[in-house]
Amino acid sequence: MDRFVQRSKPSTSRPPLATESGNSNKRPELSAQRTTPTKRRKVAEVEYSEDENDISPDETPNLPSCETAFESSLPVVPIDKEAIEQYEAMRSSQPQDDKNNTATRLEKRQWVPGKSSIYVDAFNLALETVLEDESHLFDAKEKHVFEQWQNLSYETQYLYVRLFLRKTASWHRLERLQSSYSNDIADFSLAIENLLEPRELPVDGTSPSRKKSSDVMEELSLGDTFTFADDSQAYIKSMADATPLLSLDELKTLAKEAKVQGKNKADLVKALCRTSARQAGLLSLGLSRQNTNESTVSRDQESEDSRERTEANRDSHFLRKILAMTGPLVRLSELIFKLFERVHLVFYRSTEWTEKSLTAIILAKIARRNYPDYIVCRSSNIFDSRRSLLEFELSMRKDFEVDNVLEFNGSPGEAGFLKVLEIFESISGRWRELTRQEQHREDHVYEFGEGSYLRRFNAAHAFTRIAHKAAYVLGRLHRYREEHLLLTELLSQHLFHPARRGSWYQRKALVEERYMWEVDPDPVSTNPEAQKKHWQQIALITCETALEDRNCHLIYHYDLQKRLLKLEKRLRVPRRLQHDFGHVKLREPEEHTVQGIQLVRDEPDLRGKNGRGPSTKTTWLDELGDPDEDGEAAHVSVEEMCLSYYRKEGWKGYHSEGGILRTLFAYLFFDVLFVYVPNVFQTAFQTCPLDLHTDAFYPARASQINHRLVEIANGGGEEIMRGVYEREHERRTCVVGLNWDFEIDDLVELVSCFNGSALAAVCKVMAEDYRARGGGVPDLVLWRTSDDGAQANGDDNNSQKGEVMFAEVKSANDRLSDTQRLWIHVLTGAGVRVALCNAVAREVQALL
Repeated sequence: MDRFVQRSKPSTSRPPLATESGNSNKRPELSAQRTTPTKRRKVAEVEYSEDENDISPDETPNLPSCETAFESSLPVVPIDKEAIEQYEAMRSSQPQDDKNNTATRLEKRQWVPGKSSIYVDAFNLALETVLEDESHLFDAKEKHVFEQWQNLSYETQYLYVRLFLRKTASWHRLERLQSSYSNDIADFSLAIENLLEPRELPVDGTSPSRKKSSDVMEELSLGDTFTFADDSQAYIKSMADATPLLSLDELKTLAKEAKVQGKNKADLVKALCRTSARQAGLLSLGLSRQNTNESTVSRDQESEDSRERTEANRDSHFLRKILAMTGPLVRLSELIFKLFERVHLVFYRSTEWTEKSLTAIILAKIARRNYPDYIVCRSSNIFDSRRSLLEFELSMRKDFEVDNVLEFNGSPGEAGFLKVLEIFESISGRWRELTRQEQHREDHVYEFGEGSYLRRFNAAHAFTRIAHKAAYVLGRLHRYREEHLLLTELLSQHLFHPARRGSWYQRKALVEERYMWEVDPDPVSTNPEAQKKHWQQIALITCETALEDRNCHLIYHYDLQKRLLKLEKRLRVPRRLQHDFGHVKLREPEEHTVQGIQLVRDEPDLRGKNGRGPSTKTTWLDELGDPDEDGEAAHVSVEEMCLSYYRKEGWKGYHSEGGILRTLFAYLFFDVLFVYVPNVFQTAFQTCPLDLHTDAFYPARASQINHRLVEIANGGGEEIMRGVYEREHERRTCVVGLNWDFEIDDLVELVSCFNGSALAAVCKVMAEDYRARGGGVPDLVLWRTSDDGAQANGDDNNSQKGEVMFAEVKSANDRLSDTQRLWIHVLTGAGVRVALCNAVAREVQALL
C-alpha cells in the first residue's frame, strides 16, 4: 500500500521546485523579453561571534516552522479550498463498493455519498499506516483507543479532526462550533455526546518490574477510562480557568461589575483573578461578621466552615456569570490528544504538521507529476521500542522548553539562563548514556550511512541541541571553564549535529585564546604570560584539528584560518613552519556604481510586504533595456535595471538569487540525490530525500558527493548536465530546486565559464547545509565567454571558457545581511568575482 506524507504550502525560504518558477508561462530573465522568477526572501543567519557578549544561541537560521522534511520532499500541488472541494466531490461521487477506497480510509469503513472529508481521510490514513507497520510502539490501552476511534461515526470523527487541527488544550464554545460545522455535521449534539462519552480501557497486564522501569513515562500513560473530549462542567472550577475564555468585550462587562480595571485582556484577566482570590483569602482568615460573645470553639468552628466555603465562594458569582456568557464548552482530552500527536509523529517522521500538511497527503498522490526513479523504503524501525518513542517525545518537549526561555519570551536574563542550565543538568546523564549507545550501534550495527537519518529520532539529538544551548548560556554567564568542558564534550562525539561542529571549534578556540589562562584549575605556570602562551598553543591545535575535521563545514574555514595565522604570529612560530593559506585567500568584492532614474510615489509605501516597516523596494526606469508596449522605458526593479547595465557591458545573466544555483546543484547531483540510502525515501512522491534539509545528508553520501565534486573540479560539469537533461527533460521530472524553464544551453555555458574548482566549492557548501544556504545568494549571476570579452584567468590547466561574476544589488536603503556576507565569503574564497552594485539615482521622478 502506498505511503503518503504531508507538506504545507511552500514558504518563502523554500527552494523552487521543477514546476514552480516565478511564472509557469514565462522563462526566467536572461534578456529584456524574459520575466524574472519570483524573488525569494533572504533569511538571516547568525553564528558564534568573536565577542563573547554577542554570541548566538544557535548557528542556524530561524526558518519557518511550517515546513518539515516531508513537506519539503513533496511536489507543489494546489492545496487551496477549491482543490479540497474538488477532491471531496470526486470521492463522494464514487460508489460505496469501490474497493480502491481502502487506500485512503480504514479498510472496514465505507464511503458515505455526500460526506467525504479530506481531513478525516488523511487522519485515518496516518493511523492505518502506523498500526499496520509500527503497532509495537503502542500498548494495549492505546490500541483500544484506536479501536474505539474506528467505531466512531463519520460526523464524530470529522468534528474531532477539525478540533485536533486547532490549538492544543483550547476550550471551544459549542454554540460557535455548531454554527461553524452546520453544513458538515447533521446531528451535532450526537457527535458531541460521542466525544464526551466515558469509555473503559482494558486492565494493564504489565508486570510490577516493568512498571517500575517505565515510571519516567507515567505522565503519558492512560488510566482506566478515557473520553475523546472534556466537558467544561467537570473541568472549569476556578476564575483562573474561566476568565481567559472571554472575549475582550465580555471581560470589560464583567470588570465593570467587579469594579476592576485593565489596559488590555491580560490585565483584565489578572485583575479579576486577584479580586476573586482576595475575597477567598478574607474568608479563609475567618473575617466574617459574628457575635463577640461567641466562644472560641464556636469561632474556630466557623473559621473551619469558612475555609470549606472558600472554593465555593471563589467560583460562585463571577464563575456562574462567565459560564453563562460562554455557554457549554468542550475541549479535546489532553492524553488522547497527545496519543494522536504521537501517531502523527510516527507517520510524518516529524514533530510539526499543519492542516495543509494533512490535505497535501492525498492531493500529492492524485496530482499528475513525474517523479525520479528511486527505491522506496518506509522503515518500521525509526523507533525501536515504545520507550524510545516516548523518550523522544519528552526530549522534544525539553528542547521546546529551552527555546521558550531563550528565544520566545524576550531577554531571558540570569534567571532564564539558570533555568536552561537546570534543564540541561536534568538530562545530561541520559544524554551521555544515549550518545554512548548510539556510537556502539554505529560501530557494530548500522551499515554505512544507515544511521544518519535515524539519529534525528533519537532523544540524544534533542539533548545534544540542549547541550549546545547550555554552552551558549555558560558563555553568557562568563563561566568559561564549564563552557570549555562542555564544548570539548560536544566535539568528542561525532554523531549528533555534525553541522554545528564548525561553530563549536570556533568558540572553543576563542575561549582557549582569551579566557582559559585565567580560569585554568591546574595552571602550568604561575607566570601569566607563560600561562597565556600555553593556552594559545592549545587554541592553535584546536584550529588545526578543526580544519582537518571533515565535518567542519567550509563556511567556517576562513575564520579558523585567520585565527590560526594570528596565533602563529603571536607565538612566533618560524615562518617555514607557519601555515600558508594563500591558495584560498579571499578576493575582495568589487564596487560598482550604476546610475539611473528612480521613480517615487507621491505617497510612499510606509509598510513593507509583511506590514512591519518601510519597504526597501524601489522602482526604476529601464533606460538600457527594451521598451514596453507603448515604446517607453519600462518600469522595473533595481535588480532588473542593473541587469540591463551589465548586459550592455557584454554580460549574460539572470536575476534569480539562489534559484539558478539550486538548479545547477539539482542537475549536477541528480543521481547523488536519489542514490539509495536507508530510511530517506518513504513515499513514491518525493522530489528529494528526507535528509536533504538536515545535517545528515552529506555524511550519509560522503563518498558519492566527494567523487562528484572531483568530477566537477576536473571540468566534467557540462557532460553531467547534458546527460540529466536528455534523460529527464521530456518528463519534466519533479526535483527539488530544479527549474526546467532555464535554457539548458545557457546553463551549460554558465558552467563552462566557471572555474571547475570554484564550482565544486560552491556545490560543496550547498551539499553540507542545503537548507541554511538557501538565502543570501547574490541577486544577479552573470557570465561572459572569451568571445564576449571575458578576462583571462591565468590558469592554463583549467578548461573554463569565460568568467563568472555574482552581483549583489544595493539601493540606498539596503544593507548586507549576515547570510549575504557569508555567501560573498564563500564565492570570493573560491576565486569567483563578486560585485557590490550600488544603484544611485541621478534623477528622481514622480511615479503617477
